[in-house]
Formats: sequence, C-alpha cells, structure tokens
Amino acid sequence: MEQARPSRTALRVALRRAAHQLYDQPLVLDDPIAVPMLGAYAEELERTPGREPERKPRPFSVGLRAFLVARSRYAEDLLAQAVERGMTQYVLLGAGLDTFAHRNPYPRLRVFEVDYPATQQWKRELLRDSGLPAPANLAYAPVDFERQSLEEELHAAGFNFAVPSFFGWLGVVPYLTLGAFRATLGFISAQPRGSGVVFDYGQPRAVLPLQEQLAHDSLAARVQLAGEAFRLFFTPVEVATELAAFRDLEDIGSREINARYFAGRSDGLKLMGSAGRLVSGWL
Repeated sequence: MEQARPSRTALRVALRRAAHQLYDQPLVLDDPIAVPMLGAYAEELERTPGREPERKPRPFSVGLRAFLVARSRYAEDLLAQAVERGMTQYVLLGAGLDTFAHRNPYPRLRVFEVDYPATQQWKRELLRDSGLPAPANLAYAPVDFERQSLEEELHAAGFNFAVPSFFGWLGVVPYLTLGAFRATLGFISAQPRGSGVVFDYGQPRAVLPLQEQLAHDSLAARVQLAGEAFRLFFTPVEVATELAAFRDLEDIGSREINARYFAGRSDGLKLMGSAGRLVSGWL
C-alpha cells in the first residue's frame, strides 16, 4: 500500500463487518462498535456488495463477508481461550479498523494495535470524530512491515517481551512479500512459550477450480486498483512448513468454518469456495 494514505481495503473490510451487524441474523460477530466507528463512511453501507435485496444475490460477495466476520470471530474465540490460561497481551498486526480493543471484556488484557502510520492515524481520527472513547488498555504501534522493526516499535509502545502473547494477523499476509512474512513470523516464534498466532491466507490461483479462479481475478483486480495488490499465497502444506516452530496447528477451510459458525442458518450467509483459510498455532 502507499505509505502516505490510509488503507482502502481496511475500509472495505470494516464496511462488511458493519453490514453484518445490520443485515445478518443471527450475528456471528457481535460488534456494536462497527457501525458508529465508521462515521460518515457508514453511508457506503447501502452500497456494500452482497447487501442489495432487490437484486439477484451475489454469492461470492456474501461469502466474502462471511469469511471476514468468521476470521475475526475465530481469532477472538482463540483469544478467549488464551485469556483463560492467563494471557495478558493481544497484538493485532495490521489492525486496520478492528474494534476489539473497544469491546475488550478482559480487564487484565492489554491490546497493541500495529499498522501503517497513515492507516492508524486515520482510525484515530474516525474514533475522535465519532465520539468514541480511547480504551485504557489500548496501545498503538505504527509500523511499516516492509521497512520498520516490529520489535522496536512494540518496545516503544510498552510491550512486555517477557510474557506470552497472542498475535492476531488478519487480512495482512496476502499483501506481504515472502521476506516480510517470514521476518514477522520469526519475531512471533521468538516469543515466550505459550504465545500463539492466528492468521488467514489465500491459496494460489492455480490450485483453485475455474469458477474460483475468476472470483480470485475479480478480487485481485479490485485490491490492485486500490493500490494494495495481492503478493503472497500458500497451500496448506506450505503453511505447515512455515509454521514448523509451532505446535497444535489448526488449519481450517470453508467446510470447517461453515460447520462451526454458519450451520443451520436460513439467510444464506456462508463461505463459498476454497480459497481462503484460517490457521492458528502455539509455541
């Protein structure tokens, strides 16, 4: 992405999370902050893909919304388990317009939001303009993943390197170079025993069925126009190799995610295809 301006894809993700609050029942991700945080951008909710009831349904657009809310729910479910084991630090890498810090139900959990400086400043302005208070347990760490040291910026934000931490890395990996991905993963794997990570990734175009290849091409073209092109894809076997330092790996795709979060729904909200996956692991 361009360093001088905030992330447009972060806005599109936030709009879909907000649309979920308004148009889907029951909620997979209960997020009462999602709509008010958008401020004037909330007007775009009427144009959110997959929302138009008077038109023919757009399954892949609805499926993308399902994936975005499911990945946040999955990360927060894992975080809840970690907090029960005594976890006190949660790091959101590429936080975008994530709202967890404003819904944090754990008094002892400190949240660190890591993102590009421009995107982070934009979010803080949105919060200020929307009249939403700054959480006491939230610290910001502005980082360009390709050019700055994650370790140095977290240290400056007050991160405690001596205790286990959980890292949520959502909506970031496809936009990284392989070098930046491995550098960040190496930093996480150097954390104390008991630390964990969750991230989403996309499978390479070549392994997808034809219809999914076309959907991939459409989405890739849109994010490239936004100045945030896809760069990095993995197969599950490749991800397992990259996560060799971690134990208790869980790598789930559409079938498992739908069974866990979208079973028995009557509104058609579910993941489509096999491109997007969620993976977690622990040290």
